[in-house]
Amino acid sequence: MNLKITNLLSLCLLSALIVAPCSAEDKFTVSTGFDFSTGKYGQAEKTNITYVPLTGKYERENWTFKVTVPWLEIDGPGGVSADSRVVTGSGVGSNRVVESGIGDTVVGATYSAFQFQEQKIYIDLGAKVKLPTASESKGLGTGKVDYTLLGDLYKTIDHFTVISTLGYKLFGDPAGINLNNVWFGTIGGVYKFNHENSAGLMVDMREATTNTGSDLREYTLFYSHKFNDAYKMQTYVVKGDTRSSVDWSLGTALSASW
Repeated sequence: MNLKITNLLSLCLLSALIVAPCSAEDKFTVSTGFDFSTGKYGQAEKTNITYVPLTGKYERENWTFKVTVPWLEIDGPGGVSADSRVVTGSGVGSNRVVESGIGDTVVGATYSAFQFQEQKIYIDLGAKVKLPTASESKGLGTGKVDYTLLGDLYKTIDHFTVISTLGYKLFGDPAGINLNNVWFGTIGGVYKFNHENSAGLMVDMREATTNTGSDLREYTLFYSHKFNDAYKMQTYVVKGDTRSSVDWSLGTALSASW
């Protein structure tokens, strides 16, 4: 999933929704949550990041539009970008600092391009733009625009849905830093126990963003509960196993739809 936290991640990579045919009715969703992550990312000291997003999503026919504006706090030696956990080198020092404020805004659009109902295979194509609304001077962002192109494939077999993502991210380079544009991907699955409860496991991978860095690989275990057709809660834990990954993170997200 863009902590995000690939996200982020997202939080966008943690949906436990079993894919259904698109509806012609408009649908709005507002969600928020809490994510705490810690990791060294190749540095001598750990960086702790608290991330609280506010996300608005609008769905109409085959289109989905999303905007996320987060608040975040970074406690560490500096130089770690919160959205992609990229070590930029900017502001790195021997003393730990704590900075907080509005993070970078992410806007995106997804189109349900192919729906093979008989085979229960669905393919979405999307794009995202990260806008530099976070303070670069505080070290809350890189101060540059990032672009992402991605495709999602879903295959449902009874109560189980296989989820895979392939994407390419173009980073804006902070002053004095050359970040690599990278391929990234996700593979995993969701099991739907009943109408209210589902759980799954995802593996996120990404190429190294710098020539001295390492590839990213993280494992996310998550659980989703629908209180009713309008309200939903998700919780998750993440464990990384490379130098550029989180040591661990955990979080929860609540959403309301109408």
